Amino acid sequence: MPGRGPAPKRERVRPNDTARREAEFTRVANDGLLRGPDLPDMAWHDRTVAWWATWRRSPLAQTFTATDWDFLLDTALLHNELWSGNPGVAGELRLRVAKFGASPEDRLRLKVDISDEVAAAKVEPRVNAERKARLVAVANA
Repeated sequence: MPGRGPAPKRERVRPNDTARREAEFTRVANDGLLRGPDLPDMAWHDRTVAWWATWRRSPLAQTFTATDWDFLLDTALLHNELWSGNPGVAGELRLRVAKFGASPEDRLRLKVDISDEVAAAKVEPRVNAERKARLVAVANA
């Protein structure tokens, strides 16, 4: 089965293309609120309970509708199966969590931007202290 191809790049070669692409993104901020329903009462693997809590606190949860939560609950059943020892569900689980933006690549495909990631992704320029010490101010003559 062929893949989806390379992930889209965040930056384009031409500035106008980059500005247009940035305008297409949905921006969400991490507010830490707990959203969505609790897991139904049944025997859940500890990793699945933690996974569900992560999704409920995720900034992406702000955009989830009732049908999204239903689909994610079905996905939680697959997650529970995987952690209970059934590796056969791993492929389907991977495809389902990608639909919700589980990885940075998935969020690029969905055109969703989380503000905390934007701040963390910007790298401050390195300053060479030795080179900076050798700089001399020149006065205007």
